[in-house]
Amino acid sequence: MSTLSTSTSISTVHRPRLYPLASLSQIQSTPSVQDGVPHNIEEDLRAYGCKLIHQAGILLNQKQVAVATAQILLQRFFYLSSLKQFGVADIGMGALYLSSKLEECPVRMRDLINVYDLLLQRAAHSASLVLSVNSSAEFKYSPMSYFGNTFYDLKESLVVSEMQILKRLGFDVQVVLPYGTLVNYMRLLGLTSRNEAMSMAWGYLNDALQTPVYVLYAVPTVVSAAILLTTRRLGISLPSSPESCWWELFDVEWEDLWSVCGYIMRLYRERTTLERVEIMGLLRKKDIRQWLESKNN
Repeated sequence: MSTLSTSTSISTVHRPRLYPLASLSQIQSTPSVQDGVPHNIEEDLRAYGCKLIHQAGILLNQKQVAVATAQILLQRFFYLSSLKQFGVADIGMGALYLSSKLEECPVRMRDLINVYDLLLQRAAHSASLVLSVNSSAEFKYSPMSYFGNTFYDLKESLVVSEMQILKRLGFDVQVVLPYGTLVNYMRLLGLTSRNEAMSMAWGYLNDALQTPVYVLYAVPTVVSAAILLTTRRLGISLPSSPESCWWELFDVEWEDLWSVCGYIMRLYRERTTLERVEIMGLLRKKDIRQWLESKNN
């Protein structure tokens, strides 16, 4: 497992670059955990940050490659930085802005800020509905003034977030997406003719973007996990005896495969109303700091 690094060696320019993965020490104790953020809260906040990126991508009619790249960059970033210093909403906005440039489908800064302002207002509205008696109030977006503090605060957050992502990742923003690998593996396993299986496995890969698995495991492992979940869900039989396991064809270890499945399935667990409200109220760094102070008092 190669380690997330903040430096790049000139000697690697003419060699195949290793896909950066988190080190064992980074996995066991993330910067956020060191700052007092519980692991389950960090995991849910990362997932919600990736969800915001996905929603923003839809509203901006952005390409899937840019959206997926942004989600992976966000997950990488928080193995090097703390939620106490950078909110998931701000880093998500900066990651999507950066990935849109990387994938050569840039978006206007103003459009991205408007979309995130809408998403944050909607999250706040949803949280307030749960806590209030009147739960029938319809969400109405209140556009911000381009000369007001809100716009300039979000603009500053966007610029700073993009800069911090580049700085803390050492400008190593190369991302390997899993979709081509999925098609190749499904072809080798004779599953390309099953449209439902292809669609479901593709969906699992997209859902996995809300988890840190793309920063913890190589792409073949993540793709194999999506195939395993799909075949079990649809009752498709593949060789899995000790003498002949289909995942060994792709040099994937069973323990890693099962671990990725666990990360993906945890996304679908039932959360209480209070848990969901709590996460929606911790999207900016000031919210996290206030929450940590209240916990310590």
